[in-house]
Amino acid sequence: MINHFDLFGLRQVYLHLKNNEITPIGFQEPSFYKYVRHPLMLGFIIAFWATPHMTLAHLVFSIATTGYIFVGIWFEERDLIRYHGKKYRKHRERVSMLISIPKKD
Repeated sequence: MINHFDLFGLRQVYLHLKNNEITPIGFQEPSFYKYVRHPLMLGFIIAFWATPHMTLAHLVFSIATTGYIFVGIWFEERDLIRYHGKKYRKHRERVSMLISIPKKD
C-alpha cells in the first residue's frame, strides 16, 4: 500500500526538518490488499469497461488502458519484489493479482 506522504515527498521533508533519519515503511496488507494485490487497478479496469453503450472509441480506450495497467503492474511488482523481497513473494503466492480467487493449499 502506498503511503501518500512518502509518494509526494512530504514525509521525507518532515523527517529532514526534524533531523530524523528517513526509515523505510515496512510491508503491510490492510483491507482489500489481503484479497487482491492491486485493488485500485481493479477499480480502474472496472470503471473503464463498465459502460451501458460500448462505442468503438471507448472499446479502443478500454483495451489500451487495460494493457497499460497490466504493463504498470508488471513493473510495480518487479520493484516491490526488489524492495520487500521474501515478504512480497509470499504475499504474491497467497493473493491473486486482480480477481480474488482462493488459492488451493
